[in-house]
Amino acid sequence: MAELIKKVNDFLTKDLWHLDTVPLNRFRTWLVYLVKLIYATVREFTDNELTLRAMSLVYTTLLSIVPLLAFSVSILKAFGVVDNQVEPLLANFLEPLGEKGTEITGQIIGFINNINFGVLGIVGLLMLIYTSISLIMKIEDSLNHIWKVKKGRSLVRRFSDYISILLIGPVFMLAAIGLTASFESNAIVQRVLSMEPLGTLLLFAGKLIPYLFVFLVFTFIYIIIPNTKVKFKSALIGGAIAGIAWQTTGWVFAFSVAKSTRYAAIYSSLAMLILFMIWLYVNWLIMLIGAQIAYCHQNLKSLDLGKRIFQLSSKLKEKLSFMVMYLIGYNFYHNKEKWTNDTLTQHLGLPQVSIESTIKELEEKNLILEVGEDPVFYLPAKDIEAITLTEILDAARVNKETTFLENRYLSKPEVDHLIENIDEAIHGTLGKLTLRDLILNKIDKVS
Repeated sequence: MAELIKKVNDFLTKDLWHLDTVPLNRFRTWLVYLVKLIYATVREFTDNELTLRAMSLVYTTLLSIVPLLAFSVSILKAFGVVDNQVEPLLANFLEPLGEKGTEITGQIIGFINNINFGVLGIVGLLMLIYTSISLIMKIEDSLNHIWKVKKGRSLVRRFSDYISILLIGPVFMLAAIGLTASFESNAIVQRVLSMEPLGTLLLFAGKLIPYLFVFLVFTFIYIIIPNTKVKFKSALIGGAIAGIAWQTTGWVFAFSVAKSTRYAAIYSSLAMLILFMIWLYVNWLIMLIGAQIAYCHQNLKSLDLGKRIFQLSSKLKEKLSFMVMYLIGYNFYHNKEKWTNDTLTQHLGLPQVSIESTIKELEEKNLILEVGEDPVFYLPAKDIEAITLTEILDAARVNKETTFLENRYLSKPEVDHLIENIDEAIHGTLGKLTLRDLILNKIDKVS
């Protein structure tokens, strides 16, 4: 049994990623791809500790749901829409909770109606706005973590983007519901419904509209919220799977957990809150899983060489540093499109972690600069004639080198002499060659 488990583990962590799919037929190639995607998603899900992030989102939701919905109601009122439009949306979201969902909906709507923006004052209003956008901030942080984005939006961009979401979101949702209702009540549609089999097909299509709407909501979140470029196809696949999971989980929740009398017996008056928190946790977990699937789908080629399979040797680290500097310097010199973290990762086909580590080392050595915000791109930090190849090599070889440890634990005259000879040989070969020489392919001529 232990040997079988070891074989399965070796296949999933090693053999699967080096499997040649060229001789395989289309179905088997697709099957290999699917197994890779599932394994990569499970692995990344565990590494990213998404269960803990889902719990954090539940806590933030409890704090921000009333202010967030209050703003939605205010925005809808500004567009001339009565505020009772929010209640059906909330009731639909909490429908799997059964009678408890109806109670929670009534209490939340009551809280919203009791908010008086006129008596809050400036400080109170600012706190209410911050509480409202804190949920979006937490969602962005979680999705950035999934997408390995180290740097979030700037404070100004966060404020403008979040306010846009708060303004556009409620109007978009209401417009979608309004279009659905108008479609169903249209005279031509009603006439078509009376014709068979078109009527049956149209009714079936009408039942699929809520699913399509959920798919698009998840897809919209995966494209807009992360501070990186997400491909529409990857976001759509993640959104579709998350949407199906959300609908399916709603049915399961409605027929099992919500109708169970054990929660009321154990938690008494707290049963309603417990069920509400569990339902929120399930929803946030589904949203994060969908985002993880979207990330793995978009980056599966680089995940082929993931951290458990792929490790850069010292030689490859040095080569990667030269490659990144060459690409950035070449495009800068020839006035071509600037390189970003994403485009470098896609072009080189290496794990994003390796690219980010190399970029950080080059930045610390003042060889490249980070410019712009959306997206961030990279330029040489100084004239390419002033950047020597020795500096680039040292960025990969001796960056953050600790002299204390070297002198105390790694000191032996014979070995020290050997390392000095190696360093002199390398630096002597490179001489005064610069990044410009590399870009213009003058290395062989000079050396």
